[in-house]
Amino acid sequence: MKWILIALSTVGLIVLLCVCGLSQTQTEPDYLRIHIRANSNLSIDQNVKYKVKDAIVEALIPILAGIESKDEAEKVMSENFSYIESVANDVLKKEGFSYTSHAKIDNEYFPTRTYEDITLEEGYYDALILELGSGQGNNWWCILFPAFCFTKTTNSANIEYISRIWEIIKSVF
Repeated sequence: MKWILIALSTVGLIVLLCVCGLSQTQTEPDYLRIHIRANSNLSIDQNVKYKVKDAIVEALIPILAGIESKDEAEKVMSENFSYIESVANDVLKKEGFSYTSHAKIDNEYFPTRTYEDITLEEGYYDALILELGSGQGNNWWCILFPAFCFTKTTNSANIEYISRIWEIIKSVF
């Protein structure tokens, strides 16, 4: 019984420290963001952007599962540009679009953005950029590393949680 209380207390402390740490404003450069730019602001281009986003998130979940650093995330994303583009292009083709996508890593300006309990201050961040067609439309962006936006999927059968905290909790119990 004593060991169970110690284990529960330890897990509770770990969760508390993580929650407190994540709820503060983050300005560390160890983030790799993702930016998916629509071809235009026409509703048809904006709608397909979200379909591409869903497919990209689904495709990248297993790739991001073992990533432990921003540098490693950049390297793996660079090695998978063709795959990322093919996933996007398959959606575009299926939806009847003649334009294609282009993936790259670039350092770009982002305004202040809050994702649930994480706030990233405005500034320049490295990001995986996926341009659909001309890439001149409104965009969708989130955090690629740590894999904040890649723990959820529209296909609940393929959910894979990429959390070191979750791994610690599972290992204790």
